[in-house]
Amino acid sequence: MLPSADSIDHFSRSELGLLPARTNPTVPRDSLRLITDWYFWLWAFDDGFCESELTGHRAAAVARALPSLLEGLDGDRGPEPGDVFGLALKGLLDRISAMATPEQLDRWRSAVKEYLFAQIWEAANREVDLIPTPEDYLLMRRTTGATYTCFALIDIGGGYRIETEDWYHPDVRALSDLACDLVGWDNDLLSYAKERRTDKARHNLVTVLATHKSLSLQDALLEVARMHDEAIAAFVDRRAAMERWAPPPVLDYVRGLEHWVRGHIEFSFGSARFVHAWPDDTRWPQAV
Repeated sequence: MLPSADSIDHFSRSELGLLPARTNPTVPRDSLRLITDWYFWLWAFDDGFCESELTGHRAAAVARALPSLLEGLDGDRGPEPGDVFGLALKGLLDRISAMATPEQLDRWRSAVKEYLFAQIWEAANREVDLIPTPEDYLLMRRTTGATYTCFALIDIGGGYRIETEDWYHPDVRALSDLACDLVGWDNDLLSYAKERRTDKARHNLVTVLATHKSLSLQDALLEVARMHDEAIAAFVDRRAAMERWAPPPVLDYVRGLEHWVRGHIEFSFGSARFVHAWPDDTRWPQAV
């Protein structure tokens, strides 16, 4: 799945396995292994396909690759022998199916499909050297980052199930959106230096705000931090409202969202994938 020995070495040095451990600290061992394998599929697909020189700048190439993956997710067609991403996705689908209810599986499958379609949007922007507007970016960031596909594994990995009416409750949807925003924006802050080297950081909130609001780099960074703080406050307020009605599975799921937000930050501060791309004298805050 990885295109070169350098990619394999980079993955190893980045200690990527710490992200699933940090974001899912209470799940059983077998569940954590499955979640870890899903995260690694996403990383490999992102680096080896979505951002590759052959396909990452050609929306049509990405679009042509999707039908086999989409049909594989629905079980309508098996992957071709040489389709490494399709074969790995089929194995993951089978393992998730064995652990999840049909409804949970559909939630995960729907989130994966949205993520795959969003890659066409990113490729189209690269193809014409476009930096999206803040409105477009904030909408699409929730799906391009695949975070919802990971959130859909929270109750599956935890061995419990959220009822349909609770999953779609406005409080649960709002908390999921806010957590997704926080993860995405934190990632944009921490990965900005890395992305500047590879893709002009066009799909990064810092660049989007600096470009379309005529901000300096420092002011754009501060604006993202301000938006982050507002989202944290909104999450805390919405969580208090949710606690007045939520059954235990919903409380467990929201705790899982909190693990994701905190765990992602802790992982990023310790990962060479992000930190080593910044200047050596960069001062990082200490987690508390």
